[in-house]
Amino acid sequence: MKRIHIQEKEQFIKLFQHEHSDRFEDRFSILETFLNHERHLTVDELVELLNVKGFRFEPEFIKSTLQLMTRFGFAQPNQFDNGVVRYEHRHLGHHHDHMICTKCKKIIEFQDNALEDDQVRIAENHGFHLLQHKMELYGICSECFKEREKMIPLSSARPGERLVIKDLTGGMGSRIRLLSMGLRPGDEVEVVSNQGKGQLVVALDLKRFIIGRGQAEKILAEPKEE
Repeated sequence: MKRIHIQEKEQFIKLFQHEHSDRFEDRFSILETFLNHERHLTVDELVELLNVKGFRFEPEFIKSTLQLMTRFGFAQPNQFDNGVVRYEHRHLGHHHDHMICTKCKKIIEFQDNALEDDQVRIAENHGFHLLQHKMELYGICSECFKEREKMIPLSSARPGERLVIKDLTGGMGSRIRLLSMGLRPGDEVEVVSNQGKGQLVVALDLKRFIIGRGQAEKILAEPKEE
C-alpha cells in the first residue's frame, strides 16, 4: 500500500500542476494527510487531522481540495445510512465493498472475488453491461453484539433486525392491548423502522404494526438465531 501511495502522490503532482491549480503545496499537504489515514473521513475529521499537524486551512478550501481529488480519482465519497459524506482512498484497479455497524457506525471494508464474479454473471444473464457497482451491508458488528444483553426491549432493536418476542411486561391493561394487536410471546417480528424516538413499525406474518415507544419498551425480545 505504501508503494501505491507514492504513485498516487506522483500522479497528483502531474495532474494538479497540469491543471494549474492554486495553492498547490497546500493541496498536496491535504492529500498526504488523507493518504496517511486508512479511514473513511468527513471534512470535519480531516480538518482536525490537519490541525494536529499544524495546518490551519479553511474548511471550504479542504472541501474543495477533496472535490478535486474526487474529480481526478484520488478520493471516493460515500453516503452511508446517516447521510454524512465520508471520503475514502480510491486506488485504481482495486475495488471493495462495505459492512456498516448500525450501532457503533464502524465501517468494515471487504473483498470477495466470487461475489464480484457472480455480480458480473447476473448482469450478463439480464443482458446488462456492468460498469460499476457498490454494496453496503448493514448490521451489528461482533464487538457490539457481544456487549449487548441477550434480551432487549423492542424499542432498542435496529431496523432490519429479526427478533423473537419473549415477554410482555407492564400492567394487565398494557398486556391486553399488545395481545389484542396480535403480538404474543413466541412471535418472530422484523423491525421495519425505528428512528430512536416516537413510534416504530414492525412486521409479523406479512402484516405491519405501528407501536408507540412506551409500548415497545414493554416488549422484551431476543435476536433470532440464524
